[in-house]
Amino acid sequence: MTLRDRPRSIWAFPLLALAIALTALASDWAGLASGLRGALFDGFQRAQPRAYEDTRPIAGYAVRVLDIDRASLARFGPWPWPHAVLARLIGELAARGAQLVVLDASLDRPDPASPANLAAEIPPGPAYDAARAALLEMPSPDRALADAFGRVATVTPLSLNRTAERAYPVKSTVSYIGARDPFETAPAFSGFTAPIPLLARASAGLGARNLIVDADGGLRRMPMVFRVGGVEIASLDAEALRLAENKPAAIFRAGAAEEGIFARPGVEAVETFRREAPASPDGSIWLAYAGAQAAREVSADALDRGALPPNSLKGAIVYVGAPDDLVATPLGLRSIAEVHAEAMENLLTGASLRRPAAADLAELFCLAACALLAIFLLLRFGVWQAGLFVLAAIAAAGAASWRLFEVNRVLFDALGPSVGLACVFAAGAVARILEVGHARARLHGAFADSLGAEAIERIARKPQLLRLDGENRTVTYMVCGVRGFAAMAESFRDDPVSFMRLLQRVHTPLLDEAIAHRGTVERVSAEGFSAFWNAPLDDPEHAIHACEAASGMMDAIARVNDIIAHERRSDGRAFQPIEIGVGISTGPAVTGGFHSHGRTTYAAAGECSALAERIQALSGGYGPAVIVGEETRKSAERGFAFLEVDYVAVAAGVAPVKLYAVLGNPVMRASPKFRALATFHDHIFQSMRTQQWAKARDLIEQCRKLSGASQKLYDLHLARIDWFERHPPAADWDGAFRAVLN
Repeated sequence: MTLRDRPRSIWAFPLLALAIALTALASDWAGLASGLRGALFDGFQRAQPRAYEDTRPIAGYAVRVLDIDRASLARFGPWPWPHAVLARLIGELAARGAQLVVLDASLDRPDPASPANLAAEIPPGPAYDAARAALLEMPSPDRALADAFGRVATVTPLSLNRTAERAYPVKSTVSYIGARDPFETAPAFSGFTAPIPLLARASAGLGARNLIVDADGGLRRMPMVFRVGGVEIASLDAEALRLAENKPAAIFRAGAAEEGIFARPGVEAVETFRREAPASPDGSIWLAYAGAQAAREVSADALDRGALPPNSLKGAIVYVGAPDDLVATPLGLRSIAEVHAEAMENLLTGASLRRPAAADLAELFCLAACALLAIFLLLRFGVWQAGLFVLAAIAAAGAASWRLFEVNRVLFDALGPSVGLACVFAAGAVARILEVGHARARLHGAFADSLGAEAIERIARKPQLLRLDGENRTVTYMVCGVRGFAAMAESFRDDPVSFMRLLQRVHTPLLDEAIAHRGTVERVSAEGFSAFWNAPLDDPEHAIHACEAASGMMDAIARVNDIIAHERRSDGRAFQPIEIGVGISTGPAVTGGFHSHGRTTYAAAGECSALAERIQALSGGYGPAVIVGEETRKSAERGFAFLEVDYVAVAAGVAPVKLYAVLGNPVMRASPKFRALATFHDHIFQSMRTQQWAKARDLIEQCRKLSGASQKLYDLHLARIDWFERHPPAADWDGAFRAVLN
């Protein structure tokens, strides 16, 4: 099983999630992108609003809002005020030095209180002619307002709409600097509603009052230019800026003509006093809000009462608008007139926020790059590593976004791509969970009897760990068998059901011990099984774990014998305790697997497996159940007490090996009794190798009296001494016993 064997179809989930996220953000589906972006930018502005400063020292013009407060409403009545009141207030603004008045109020109909309108309501006939004539001779409030426009430059509003095209009452033009027309992406309309002709002619300028409100109702950008029937029209603020600068046209700078991967055609900046205000491609500016400021407000009541000094509004640009016409801003609900004033302050001070034209595409590119990397990490490493990367990427994007805003007043959206990245990761995590579940099910079906749950889980998460195509490894191989199996089977000839139940009770705890200690079970038969360590998963302590499993198996078989003995005493049947023999060897092997008849088999083959099988066959002659080879003893010596029991050639033509019995843990190894026994054994085998048979016989007799000595082992070696005395070894004898191979 390799990475290529994975069910690739489930990885369509995160890729589909990425495609959906990119599409939704790029198209601003359901206002999702603008809503997330707006929420982030609003939070930035609330955390660090623009510091309010008077624009007069910077640009020579102050920006004020005619405050229609409660006192003003009590004085003049509810809004909208008659044209006569507006005319009086505009005249008073002019008297106190105002440079420019910007009206954000509908002027497309004559004043309802106009005498001409009242005259039209008088019934016809000679009896009413005098009254009608008197009304017609009275001054017109529309005329009074137009005359007031002559005292101070005034900008009046156009309301753009989708009605049929009409001729635009030209007051100025819109022009651009650059090689390419930048107004193709400006908001387009087909018609408009203009002030009545009398007021339109008297106005110094006309500007569109339309706003760009995001889908969530927030006003974050102020448009500077529109298109109506192919004609560019300046906004209310752009027209006011043009008049304040005494220019014939509102001037914009086009973006670069060359188009790169992130380039977008459109407006790049608005020309202002000795500087440029960065703009979005559609010609709008991102507003940096300072919030409500008392220094910006001029009470209409105080103005009319003469409570203001004569030149208190010298050089001021004064906005007049409906007090109840409110819009949501990052700093709360504000009147539209106040928002226009904030826009003019942005233009005059150069404090507007910047969002580069390439920002949208750059954000999508970052999302795509991070999402693809997250998917790769999910595929290569897993959920935790990919999750840490996603968290780090989101945190880094947020920190970078805030830093750009804090230092450079640049708006870079980290929230939308972060949400998209989180969705891709969630979809990838689901795909990963499905993949791991699928792999776990396949592995469980193939290796439930061979590998432990932990090993199956690790391979399910990293299928490349299981290499069926073969590799060279150093493994520790174990063979476990039931001693006297043939005789035991013969004793159950008349009760096969009980025999199979007995095998189940014997083998199950033994196999559980092997698997619990990270072993891989290779072959299972009625007589026993084989297992190995350090394949397919790495196990640096494979020799120790094999010996631990063998020790656990000895405890398990003891418990089984106790249980069966108790049952046999209850039913009166004779019972011979079951003995097992375990042979363990460490060495190089070829590991791998193959498929046959729908089943996957994973195996280890090498000299160590053959040696372990031979050691297990010899183990019955030594007494102790667990016998290991020299390499296993070297690898596991720090964890167990080993006692040399033989030096034997296990097969013809094979170099002899030393065999050791596993007798206990390091505590036993340090005990005086074990050290005395080990010393005696060293002398016994040294005496046998030097053919000092009498000395060896004497040492064996002394060992028989020590605690922990195996009488069966000493009987074996005494029999060998007798055999050697009758058949003396050759002069070049290496000390190994070989006659047992005959």
